[in-house]
Amino acid sequence: MRILIIEDEAELARHLSRALGRNGHLVTTATQGPEGLEAAFRERPDLIVLDLGLPGRDGMSVLAELRQRGHAARVMILTARGEVEHRIKGLKAGADDYLPKPFSLDELVARVEAIGRRGGGTGASDPLRIADLIVDVQHRQVMRAGQAIDLSPREFDVLQVLVQEPGRYFSRTELCERVWRRQHEYDTRTVEIFITRLRKKVDSGFEPALIHTLRGVGYSVTLPQKP
Repeated sequence: MRILIIEDEAELARHLSRALGRNGHLVTTATQGPEGLEAAFRERPDLIVLDLGLPGRDGMSVLAELRQRGHAARVMILTARGEVEHRIKGLKAGADDYLPKPFSLDELVARVEAIGRRGGGTGASDPLRIADLIVDVQHRQVMRAGQAIDLSPREFDVLQVLVQEPGRYFSRTELCERVWRRQHEYDTRTVEIFITRLRKKVDSGFEPALIHTLRGVGYSVTLPQKP
């Protein structure tokens, strides 16, 4: 993917650029809001890694103008602001993911790869697959072991988030932020209801079970480890 990093901490920007470059991505950097906005329209990246605390123009303003002017790049927000309301605000403004500072480079690279699988990169229209489960994001269709599975729009949205990053556990809070982006719908208890529904439709009658719960951590779609 073509990636633009808009980050005013020069050393962090260098580390990000090297880590992403080692994984085969073409990376350019900008250190200020206006410079980053100009680079976004000049370079036309597939993904923008965007810090919120930028000089010249803050990251939320940059994101707002990108979306207002129809820029289709995926956006990952980097922010030291870890509060839920800031993350929700960024997602509602058009970001695709967020990563609170401090973070590990390995996690950032993994999330970038996951965003690339969702869209904006090579193979974005390909169905997502894990074991015999196929999730066709483009046509919003699900099949398991060759059988069509009928999901409601919101059930599909929850499953899509889980399948896009197999093996990763999502907390109820994060699933709410990604699926129910309007604050008045924000209720983590709702996630339990939809996970129960998905288990009945996606796992019931099939082997192995793919939807897993890690107590105190969250939910994941993953193959069970072999003994």
